[in-house]
Amino acid sequence: MALDYTLLKELTETPGIPGWEDRVRARVLEAVKPLVDEVRTDALGNVIAHKRGRGPRVMLAAHMDEIGFYVRHVDARGFLRLQPAGGFDARNLFARQVVVHAREGDLVGVLNPGGRPIHLSTPEERKKVPEIREFFVDLGLPADEVQARVRVGDPVTLRQETLDLGRVLTGKAMDDRASVFLLIEALKALAGKTPAYDVYAVFTTQEEVGLRGAVTSAYGVEPEIGIALDVTLAVDTPGAPEEEAVTRLGEGVGIKVMDGASISDRRLVTTFVDLAEKKKIPYQMEVLPLGGTDAGAIQRARAGVPAITLSIPTRYIHTVTETVHKADLEAGVNLLVAYLLGEA
Repeated sequence: MALDYTLLKELTETPGIPGWEDRVRARVLEAVKPLVDEVRTDALGNVIAHKRGRGPRVMLAAHMDEIGFYVRHVDARGFLRLQPAGGFDARNLFARQVVVHAREGDLVGVLNPGGRPIHLSTPEERKKVPEIREFFVDLGLPADEVQARVRVGDPVTLRQETLDLGRVLTGKAMDDRASVFLLIEALKALAGKTPAYDVYAVFTTQEEVGLRGAVTSAYGVEPEIGIALDVTLAVDTPGAPEEEAVTRLGEGVGIKVMDGASISDRRLVTTFVDLAEKKKIPYQMEVLPLGGTDAGAIQRARAGVPAITLSIPTRYIHTVTETVHKADLEAGVNLLVAYLLGEA
């Protein structure tokens, strides 16, 4: 099926850090309302969309939040210090554009670490990787104007255009807007059909800071089966040994065996592998040493839920150049739709 990649571009470029997913949520609600029987938003801001079907309750979870920052201090010169909301590698933060989402409007600034420029620094200083706490935002405004317009607690996001390079798309927040996109496209594919499962498509909040939205939404939905949709590492680039690749770009949707937050239900792993082979959908097995997905929260809900993660291989995760392959996205949509239609 042809996917609407303009929607993916729009989703990735829309800002939304943990606890401040409002703009993403508004776009998701707009997209899913025509596709489901009912939709609601819970106390943590999760979007819960219900498409009635014949069988057990299946919860599909894709998180709306991206990693970002909150302003923690505005100094006397108008420079901003930041508190991370999610996991950053400081090596990827040099000389970045950011947006400060102030109450009276967005402000564009630049993010850099404190210290001397290369022209003045010593060889030892140039080798040092600054810590996150050393970075600051320069809005290029007078200090009194910054102090009047920016407050402690204002969200800050990285600024980056998403580019379609033909076979791949690259930009910020593919983690996890690529899966939000996948879930919306799967709902489109189910239009006019009755799924074999009672489908709850949940677009979760605050995943990047501890799977929090999935905890509350899974408690409320009471699923009998849980399927998280998330990105995973594609370390198929220079500088990493082959055995650390986890997945490879363009070789199919990832069927997760385990990660740092969950071990997938073995029956579901077998079901999805068999279905992918039956439908000739490209897939790859995934074992992720660290990190986790909303499956880790879903499987612990109430008395426990059999859960699994379907993953989108992604290069350069937690940077502004996160890169996904169209063939992997299409494989993910096709596999999920086949499962929900009871073709396993």
